Amino acid sequence: MKTLAAFIFPGFQTLDFFGPIEMLGGLRDKIDMTLVAETLDPVPNVNGHKILPEKTFDDSHDYDLLFIPGGDSALVAAQSKAVSDWLIKTSANAELVMTVCTGSILLATTGVLDGHKATTNKLDFIETTPLGPKVDWVKKARWIEDGKFFTSSGVSAGMDMALAAIAHLYGVEIARKMAVESEYEWHEDSTWDPFSSLAGLD
Repeated sequence: MKTLAAFIFPGFQTLDFFGPIEMLGGLRDKIDMTLVAETLDPVPNVNGHKILPEKTFDDSHDYDLLFIPGGDSALVAAQSKAVSDWLIKTSANAELVMTVCTGSILLATTGVLDGHKATTNKLDFIETTPLGPKVDWVKKARWIEDGKFFTSSGVSAGMDMALAAIAHLYGVEIARKMAVESEYEWHEDSTWDPFSSLAGLD
């Protein structure tokens, strides 16, 4: 059984979070998931709906897996020393770290992604990637796997990334089974990214 910290912050993007969590959460016999926030206060998503964290930064930095969603407010969270310190320590301990959308930018601002390939939301790519100047940002990618880091493009791409992470941990057949059970068409090719062209990144 692996432990997973799913980090939530005010204004997180709904599908960034719940899409991958639907995939990862289906492996209840393999992954013990905990919702972690800076405090135990209810955390609103971008639409104002609130969810309850189960643990805070003070409880633990020691999780096998770390998941970080995105959202415009990820850039606000990046300004918090408490958030940055927890992400650095938790990433160091984790065997696998997953980010979606601007969650990649949030992690990049801590320096954790320095020297690694990564990707992020294509609509915000030009504006946000300078916040991680030592990251090897990839313009055309649905997701990127570099060592223990799995980073994805915007919003729905997080589901493809989460399935890729599941395949890495437990095998591709289990990942495909999770996709079928969700009636989701998994883009297994990480280079499939029509949105980079739409954003003018080609």
